[in-house]
Amino acid sequence: EVQLAESGGGSAEAGGSLSLSCVASGYTYNDFCMAWFRQYPGREREGVAGINSDGKPHYADSVKGRFTISQDNAKNTVYLQINSLKPEDTAMYYCAADEIWRHAWSDGTNYNYWGQGTQVTVSS
Repeated sequence: EVQLAESGGGSAEAGGSLSLSCVASGYTYNDFCMAWFRQYPGREREGVAGINSDGKPHYADSVKGRFTISQDNAKNTVYLQINSLKPEDTAMYYCAADEIWRHAWSDGTNYNYWGQGTQVTVSS
């Protein structure tokens, strides 16, 4: 059974940084593509960063320059570093995984596996 477990969320002040982690289990991590999504209350999840099995990162335009996605295959873990936090980064952040990398990496319907989410709250 594929399982994803996020951690690292919490509260921070604007301008600060947070690092999120997602540990994957139940499958061969190296064969999967990973992504981070965030969701505001009452809205659909939006992709913020993705990384394919070759390690190439992709970012939503809205977060380029502030978010960094990376992975440690040995630890089956994908990370999301968020710098220069803004109040609008306040959201639930989810880790997602799938066996196939698609051009539309930020479309949540392209992922079969999801974590439970971790809350990020940024105060101004």
